[in-house]
Amino acid sequence: MVNGIIGRKMGMTQVFASDGTVTPVTVLKAGPCVVIQKKTVNTDGYNAVQLGLVEEKPPRRINKPTEGHFKKAGVPPTRILREVRIEASDESTSVGDKVLVDIFNEDDLVDVIGRSKGRGFAGFIKRHGFGGGRATHGSMFHRAPGSIGASAYPSRVIKGTKMAGHMGDERKTIRNLRVVGVDVENNLLLIHGAIPGPTGAYVLIRKTNK
Repeated sequence: MVNGIIGRKMGMTQVFASDGTVTPVTVLKAGPCVVIQKKTVNTDGYNAVQLGLVEEKPPRRINKPTEGHFKKAGVPPTRILREVRIEASDESTSVGDKVLVDIFNEDDLVDVIGRSKGRGFAGFIKRHGFGGGRATHGSMFHRAPGSIGASAYPSRVIKGTKMAGHMGDERKTIRNLRVVGVDVENNLLLIHGAIPGPTGAYVLIRKTNK
């Protein structure tokens, strides 16, 4: 059985319990998805399925290799593709199968994989949370990084030193998020807390493996 699905971030809202408890949730439009390809240890070295997200507007243009890939599977082309690992003993899943949001239940724990918001070029303090220097008493050291390495040895900046640079737009995995609600009719998934990416971003939701 496939334990993951592709979703699109719709935004955040709140869910009120009967006792008045407020839970912040992220609303995801999860699926419907279709199995495009099944990978095995014999053919690809690992067991997985390739999922395609079925959207209201299909892709307008596709190249011939991509067209052949979908034609071989016997399914219409999709724009968003993701891979999900499966068990080697999973014989029930085959190409063309539909994957819907009903694979999740309330209170399930899931991992959400997406790309964080891009912040462009950012300085030390914004990017890494440096404290900075004094703001008074004639200090001329406010938002500077301080020392980035010794002079005599090793006479170079060590790789991985925290410095200013491109912030965000990275693949992020948020683990063990609780499913607050599942709306099968509208393909909606309510997940406790925030997830990576802006509204409209595509994410992969899978049952947690930790």
